[in-house]
Amino acid sequence: MSDPVAAALALPPGRHLIAVAGPPAAGKSTFAVTYAADLTAAGRPAQVVPMDGFHLDNALLDARGLRARKGAPETFDLRGFARLLQDIRGGGEVIHPLFDRARDLSVGSAAVLPADVDLAVVEGNYLLYDAPGWRDLAPLWSLSVFLDVPEPVLEERLVARWLAHGHDAAAAHARAEANDLPNARAIVRHRLPAHILL
Repeated sequence: MSDPVAAALALPPGRHLIAVAGPPAAGKSTFAVTYAADLTAAGRPAQVVPMDGFHLDNALLDARGLRARKGAPETFDLRGFARLLQDIRGGGEVIHPLFDRARDLSVGSAAVLPADVDLAVVEGNYLLYDAPGWRDLAPLWSLSVFLDVPEPVLEERLVARWLAHGHDAAAAHARAEANDLPNARAIVRHRLPAHILL
């Protein structure tokens, strides 16, 4: 089934985790919000849970020499994220962190997934990443969607993102080339199969 809404509506009753994965700037956040709204309107309460709430704090990244790699797999709290997913699957109300882009930090206990939400639409770069630890998430997904976007489009969006954060053109291109695009290539190269490819 290639229609992500129809596929989600066909899931049996109860709490489910739906992965929306893809490289940085693929449009995951925008898609996930619309997707959750469409599912809710169709009668299956859904809400977005972003993986970005599990970014390691900048002080910890500095201590580990990883600040320049922020957004790479090793700069997330994978164990904490996996525990959250298990908790969500168990049902009931679940509190979770969010990432504050303006302050460039994760904020704990910043959002709530209500008990009546059937479908948790989890969005993040590494949800279908075939690497130690990350591949263990695959059995948790009742449904997975991967956003496959050509690299030139990703690069254009990534540069625009850094320009919007106040970088000049040279710095924006450098940031995209040094970290974002290598991460994007790794995500595409080491992708587990998705139920739906968009």
